[in-house]
Amino acid sequence: MGTNGTDTGGTESVWDYPRPPRTEPDTRHVMVWHAGVPLADSRRCVRVLETSHPPVFYVPRADVRMELLRASQHRSVCEWKGTATYWDLGPELGHPSAAPIAWSYEAPLPDYAPIAGHLAFHADRVDTCTVDGERVRAQPGGFYGGWITAGITGPFKGVPGSWGW
Repeated sequence: MGTNGTDTGGTESVWDYPRPPRTEPDTRHVMVWHAGVPLADSRRCVRVLETSHPPVFYVPRADVRMELLRASQHRSVCEWKGTATYWDLGPELGHPSAAPIAWSYEAPLPDYAPIAGHLAFHADRVDTCTVDGERVRAQPGGFYGGWITAGITGPFKGVPGSWGW
């Protein structure tokens, strides 16, 4: 897939992505499911592409079942995007892990304004995430939230020994 969701017949290497990251619209069909319930369903995502990381898909809040999520008290800061807010599943679905399932940048720094009002999901903290029907794999390591599909090649940051990359 190409960077705008069109089929190019090739693959993307995460080592060709820029640093600092860039944002781009993606019209492929993105879905997130947990406990048999769709949490997100969109064709209006924004991908964030950063060297050594699989893409992170940010889903517009209007395409997320926000009534099933609760903002957590946890925050972190990205040097490029700003302060992140984290999201837990609400009591309707429960969640066996204390780890948040999603994050957002409520007021991102100016270069990342396209992700304002969007949420990104950890693929390893919900049951299923798909891009155009393909089930994604989570970026290794648990800290980063990239989604690995067949068209994305590594090696990926997050594997043991890659913290200093």
